[in-house]
Amino acid sequence: MPTRSPMHQQIDTLPALVRDIVKPFDSSARRAFDFETCTSVKRIYLVGCGDSHHAPVGAELAFHQLTGVPTQALSSLPFSRYTAGYLPATGPKTVLVIGVSVSGEVSRTIEALDMARLAGATTVALTGNPAGPLNGVAQKRFETAVPPLPDELAGMVVPGIRSYLASQIALLLAALRIAEARGALTTRAADAERAAIAELADVIEETIQICEPIVNELVDAWSDAPLFEFVGTGPLYGVAMFSAAKVLEASGDSALAQETEEWSHLQYFIEATNIPTILLSANGFDADRMAEVARAAQSIGRPLALVSTEDATEIRGYIKTLLPIPRHVPERYASVVYSIPGELIAAARAQAIGAPYFRNFEGGRRPDWADGASQIRSSHMIKELKR
Repeated sequence: MPTRSPMHQQIDTLPALVRDIVKPFDSSARRAFDFETCTSVKRIYLVGCGDSHHAPVGAELAFHQLTGVPTQALSSLPFSRYTAGYLPATGPKTVLVIGVSVSGEVSRTIEALDMARLAGATTVALTGNPAGPLNGVAQKRFETAVPPLPDELAGMVVPGIRSYLASQIALLLAALRIAEARGALTTRAADAERAAIAELADVIEETIQICEPIVNELVDAWSDAPLFEFVGTGPLYGVAMFSAAKVLEASGDSALAQETEEWSHLQYFIEATNIPTILLSANGFDADRMAEVARAAQSIGRPLALVSTEDATEIRGYIKTLLPIPRHVPERYASVVYSIPGELIAAARAQAIGAPYFRNFEGGRRPDWADGASQIRSSHMIKELKR
């Protein structure tokens, strides 16, 4: 058996991470979201870039269902430059914008909170870096520092998985805090939901154990894959984007995420058939449509795998390989667990082909190359706002 890769080793730490952060993050959420903010809000935006956008997409349904407040997850650039100037005029403290950035230094998210503040919204920085500039532009701070890795794993440059999980848990706890303060949930009901989130640690642990051997077989079978597709909708569209991102970062393979309905309008017509297509479904609101997509993908000869539970019988009828989620998880929390198979695929593929993570940041991938075109921590707009 080969030595477990650095990415595999970090995946192994995820159950303990959940157990470590639920209580302190819940306390932090209570400090960040005061009673007045929670009861005044009529519209919520969740903004971030990269993994910090994927996590809000995964959390959007939880905000809808728990808080009862219309919520939209947007990438930071379209929010700051195409949305913030048109926020609804619903009164003071009625629009809440939560900016997610683990580093607290991503310029587009700083722009988003700055523009939201100028438009009269209440702004909250959800970040693991209390000294970062994101905190400097936000009116409120939701501190979500990720506990350090064990010494033997510290210093490894690995595609972000711990920070993504931490952001997911933080957003869910924020939704619960807002719901409880607004009276949408009783204290007893909210505490039961918090307990359910904490129990996801056990489900993650079981999912790793069950899915890893299946993933290793799939990666061997897919050795000639020209592209990896991840397909999901609702909260699992966030997981599809995140899973594709981890493949790109870990192995350098081409990978894309597609929303379930859009797959039938677009990827269905790709000529190549040897494209592994990983369908993500919590067997919830999307189940009937995902079954149709699975049937369509099977009919054109796609290698298929399904991330779902054993009882997704209608979808499973068209798919040979199930990457099983061992317990039922409410769809609003599904993104926390359903991201594990994609992480395992990325880790196994990179190890199988001997790929260095992030291509060792070579070939023009450093921020100072191409006249800084790839930089994410500088901004012309921020300079303009400071004038």
